[in-house]
Amino acid sequence: MSETADQLPTDIDALRALVTAARAERDSAIAKCDAAIAERDDALSQMDRLRHLLRQLQRAQFGRSSEKLDPEQLQLALEDIEQAMAGDEAVEDKKDPASAHRRADKRRTSRGALPVHLPHIDVTIAPADTNCPCCRAPMHVIGEEASKRLDVVPAQFRVIVTHRPKYACRACTDGVVQAPAPERLIKGGLPTEAMVAHVVVAKYAWHLPLYRQAQMLLAQGIDIKRAVLAFWVGYAAAELHPLWLRLREIILTAGKIAVDETTAPVLDPGRGRTKKGFFWAIARDDRPWGGTDPPAVAYTYAPGRGAVHALKLLDGYRGIVQCDGYRVYKTIAETAPDAAITLAFCWAHLRRRFFDVVQAGPAPIASEALERIAALYAIEKTIRGRSADERHAVRQERSKPLVLALKAWFEHQLTRVSGKATIAEHIRYALNHWDGLTRFLDDGRIELDSNIVERSIRPLVLNRKNALFAGHDQGAENWACIASLIETCKLCGVEPQAYLTDVLTKLVNLWPTSRLDELMPWAWVNGHATHLAV
Repeated sequence: MSETADQLPTDIDALRALVTAARAERDSAIAKCDAAIAERDDALSQMDRLRHLLRQLQRAQFGRSSEKLDPEQLQLALEDIEQAMAGDEAVEDKKDPASAHRRADKRRTSRGALPVHLPHIDVTIAPADTNCPCCRAPMHVIGEEASKRLDVVPAQFRVIVTHRPKYACRACTDGVVQAPAPERLIKGGLPTEAMVAHVVVAKYAWHLPLYRQAQMLLAQGIDIKRAVLAFWVGYAAAELHPLWLRLREIILTAGKIAVDETTAPVLDPGRGRTKKGFFWAIARDDRPWGGTDPPAVAYTYAPGRGAVHALKLLDGYRGIVQCDGYRVYKTIAETAPDAAITLAFCWAHLRRRFFDVVQAGPAPIASEALERIAALYAIEKTIRGRSADERHAVRQERSKPLVLALKAWFEHQLTRVSGKATIAEHIRYALNHWDGLTRFLDDGRIELDSNIVERSIRPLVLNRKNALFAGHDQGAENWACIASLIETCKLCGVEPQAYLTDVLTKLVNLWPTSRLDELMPWAWVNGHATHLAV
């Protein structure tokens, strides 16, 4: 109470009323404090729950059980949880400036550096009055604080007007001089090579179908129909076709490649429905064993999945093919002259069989198989990036005893279970493919699985989900051509838009066929500063 003792009322009723009012004020303040504490505790509890769920999802993504959730669904769940956590933090920041300040300091120390190749715009914020507040004399700068934030200018479409003046001599009737018109990808068409590259990259790198791109252009007042965009993409594919063929040739010179395939639904107008074509992928990645050849992937469209298509794909290849246990690959190895092709089978495919059994319910044999396979992967993690000789030595010392023990254990378990049981089928699969599964023990270049090519298949699947099907066999081949260059760009840390803009420009200006190797993404990046984080 603010009143002094001599100011207190002498009347007992008035004094009682004053004490009652003071108590009510105190109780109200306590209630507000309790409500604030409860709200804070509730917010902290909510954030703890979200963090717990986030950790669970991250374990599902990065732990041994990485196959529990579909990767795309996992990403959506992570995004929603992270957004909810950020929303809670934003609300708390407004209520507790001290916490907001602490979080701001933490962000400054952990946010990382921005790429140096981005344009830097300097903005100086000076006080409105730079005279001394005491004596009013002009003050001088003694230092400054600088902060960097990432900004964006939305995609801006522009019109390039090319003028080619004509020159003539006033004293002569002949001799008009004019600079030649620059070559264009689409003669008489609207787009620059950069615009075509933009459409191609949006479609094949970021999975935006052409009809959506047409809608986005229309929102900016640019009325370009989907069919016109498709026309542009076709021209780009035709120009890039020799580069794609050369990319495949280069990959097939590698001593070890990984191969996989996925479906490619293609419209079949004669029957009024789609037919099942296939994309075959061949990939090279020597980074796990310190090889110097850059990573690359090339796709090929084929109207089927049979051996005839795979044989054509790997015609003339000599080396190691890492793959799953599909019978076609065995046919390739068996028919290759002079045993030119050696198969190394994928442990991830074997592991997936036992994982599916565990998912269906308690399965001690399948669970132990997963644990034994996980031990092999744990060893691989310790030698990733080391030389092939070092990897071979470690595998002989540490992995080989585990593999021999696993085979003996498989053979023993096969005598204990019904021959018709699913687990027996999976064990027989392992034993029937044992030579190919254990080939990694004798060659440090071989990986435990074919995940490099499986990861490269994923972008095709995403495009397939958005586009549903290719409209024609030629369209599927164009898809394979452009996707090969874009995904190789990603593997090499090259920004696809900058790459395709420059390469298309060079190709339409009659770049020599003998110098196509200089336009490969890994060669191109050496002379340019536009990189992706990989």
